[in-house]
Amino acid sequence: MEFEEVVRSRRSIRGFQKKPVPKALIREILELAMRAPTSLNSQPWNFYVVTGDVLDRIRKGNVERNVAGVPDSREFRMGPAYQGVHRDRQVEIAKQLFTAMGIAREDKDARMDWVLRGFRQFDAPVSIVVTYDKALHGGDIPPFDCGGVVNCLVNAAWNRGLGCVINSQGIMQSPVVRAEAGIPDDQVIQTCVAMGWPDESFPANAVVSLRKSVDEAATFLGFDD
Repeated sequence: MEFEEVVRSRRSIRGFQKKPVPKALIREILELAMRAPTSLNSQPWNFYVVTGDVLDRIRKGNVERNVAGVPDSREFRMGPAYQGVHRDRQVEIAKQLFTAMGIAREDKDARMDWVLRGFRQFDAPVSIVVTYDKALHGGDIPPFDCGGVVNCLVNAAWNRGLGCVINSQGIMQSPVVRAEAGIPDDQVIQTCVAMGWPDESFPANAVVSLRKSVDEAATFLGFDD
């Protein structure tokens, strides 16, 4: 696809076919994604690409610990809960997804099932756990650079027919992820990307999030017009 077509058509995928993704294809996607710019060419990122039994154990441990009430141990700062317009956008995308899935506001079981799907990384056949070097921890630049590479990753995957969703729910219990994926202590777990072939029959996959306009987001200075 042309670049603009990729960017405009890409959407988060939360329902996947039970079909493996070839390792060679993932390598190709990562090679392209790693052309993302970084501060001072630091390239702080590493990727732990998991599937099969390893991913199943991560899913199981993440779900069990979360359901048991074990506190969230994500390794990046979550910050305060969203308020104002940011909370409004969070609620809006939830409404879009629940409407698509036919989940009523009062249907607590269906809502809990949706939460559990998130803990399981939406049952995607592949999870890419993104980390950065702990030697750089403490500043905002390494996570910013990881955000850049993840953006390139999901677009490169979409261009090859694969869907992704960036999903920090899947790494809420970081000790499980670290142990099962063999992530060494010199890495900080930033996020994960669930990846697979989109299931076109899954209603939530048709949801396109609403975006604010350029006029809302941008201020232009010094232009003649």
